[in-house]
Amino acid sequence: MTKLRPLAAASLLALSLALAARPTSAQMVVFDPSNFSQNVLTAARELQQVTNQITSLQNQAQMLINQARNLARLPYSALQQLQSSIQRTQQLLAQAQNIAYNVQQIDRAFQTTYGGANAGQSNQALIANAQARWQNSVAALQDAMRVQAGVVGNLDTNRTQMSTLVTSSQSATGALQAAQAGNQILALQAQQLADLTAAVVAQGRAQSLQAAQQATAQDQGKEQLRRFLTPGAGYQSSTITMFHQ
Repeated sequence: MTKLRPLAAASLLALSLALAARPTSAQMVVFDPSNFSQNVLTAARELQQVTNQITSLQNQAQMLINQARNLARLPYSALQQLQSSIQRTQQLLAQAQNIAYNVQQIDRAFQTTYGGANAGQSNQALIANAQARWQNSVAALQDAMRVQAGVVGNLDTNRTQMSTLVTSSQSATGALQAAQAGNQILALQAQQLADLTAAVVAQGRAQSLQAAQQATAQDQGKEQLRRFLTPGAGYQSSTITMFHQ
């Protein structure tokens, strides 16, 4: 019994040393509320930044879409039809008969055909000038009516173009399309104004030539009356044979 006590004491010492040298495998986790709250706030701020970036990218994308719409060209153009209408009217004006829309030609005509009658002109020259003036007046009236007919012919085309352009303007997807539609509507109005101007000019030309014919005819009538009343140069009776035997 006495011998067992030292052995037990030694065993207890060895077990104590072994337990002291063995590492501890399990550790206790400590929860820190302050640190957890800070982490939550940091995560919330990062999430808000991501949301703001997404919203900013969406706004930029919408801005690019709007810019693309504003820069989109109008798919319809009435330029060719308007140019064709103007060319038809110009061709009718260029086909003016006898005295055209030319300043030099007009001046030359009023120095000759529409010039004042004088004693140096023969009766045949007076008659020829009177006939030429009458032909000019008739041709000018015909030219005016042709231009008027051409303008009326353009009305149906203009109506169609106006309807299409107004529809295009109302359905425009951006500023550029709306501006282009508005510009084409203005061009159509300019073409209509050009047609109106051409009709007024043609009618004015006809009226001017008719008035010039009347004024020149009065002057020529005075000269012919003077010749008729001039002794020795006026009317002289002569014997003519009505029936052949």
